[in-house]
Amino acid sequence: MNVMKTKDGAVDDKAIIAAAEKALDEIALIRKEVGKVIFGQENVVEQTLLAVLSGGHALLVGVPGLAKTKLVSTLGTVLGLNSSRIQFTPDLMPSDILGSEVMDQDENGRRSFRFVPGPIFAQLLMADEINRASPRTQSALLQAMQEYHVTVAGQRNDLPRPFHVLATQNPLEQEGTYPLPEAQLDRFLMQVDVGYPELAAERQILLETTGMQESGARGVINARQLQDIQQLIRQMPVSEKVVDAILSLVRSARPGNGNAATDKNVAWGPGPRAGQSLMLCARARALYDGRLAPSIDDIMALAEPVLQHRMALTFAARAEGMTVRDVIAGLVSQAKGQ
Repeated sequence: MNVMKTKDGAVDDKAIIAAAEKALDEIALIRKEVGKVIFGQENVVEQTLLAVLSGGHALLVGVPGLAKTKLVSTLGTVLGLNSSRIQFTPDLMPSDILGSEVMDQDENGRRSFRFVPGPIFAQLLMADEINRASPRTQSALLQAMQEYHVTVAGQRNDLPRPFHVLATQNPLEQEGTYPLPEAQLDRFLMQVDVGYPELAAERQILLETTGMQESGARGVINARQLQDIQQLIRQMPVSEKVVDAILSLVRSARPGNGNAATDKNVAWGPGPRAGQSLMLCARARALYDGRLAPSIDDIMALAEPVLQHRMALTFAARAEGMTVRDVIAGLVSQAKGQ
């Protein structure tokens, strides 16, 4: 989808509204199909979808058995994306992700190297238990997540578009794991916390998943249509008030910007990429809810998933039992009170 403009260069509002109505229908179908397989967990499904619709990557954090893997595979089917899965383990090597060069020999005996692509060459990559691999292997994802290509033996290899990484992580078991470096965490548009389902949803899980047949989802859009929605989201207007709210929230989360609670409790805060992520996700959330422009409420609702993995507390704050979520909740309530 090209930027929707009229012949005189003005933004074509009618074209944007028509595209938005089409996108709304597609998003409604996506939600319906995902709901056939994933019961309850509306916030988790919404935030994961927002990350993909915004064109970014998401880190799903939750204990085992909460359908994180199932959600990712279901999204691959529903969005019509070519997907692959990597189970991260301590002995995983960068070449196991990126691919490697092998030597071929033709009938004349001439030898040459041929690149064999790894599982990263997919439109939707599931990185299962990403923190179990060594930092060297995790760093193999860094270039791909930001620049959408990988370099092997000095040669650039472009990844398919769209390209999304949905990674899972278990927050409880820390033995044999390697914490993700800050630079890699910052590449994730959102951290999605996956909690236990509500009683009604858990009842439905018991009834639906222990019989002879399980519900399945079908594809409702394709990669081209997903890219059209992503382009539309980038064209949605954002008011000055919303831009100011993003800047104010992100900057208030950094030490040395005049917020006493932040100066006391935060060791380092979110960088400019956090503001970019909030801007995109707020637009996506507005469209997800059937609106053509984001509001300040969208910013406040997205503060936690967008900011929490981009901040670290001081030792004193951790010793007092404080969490990053507590700090963000304080900043959000401060912003709402202004």
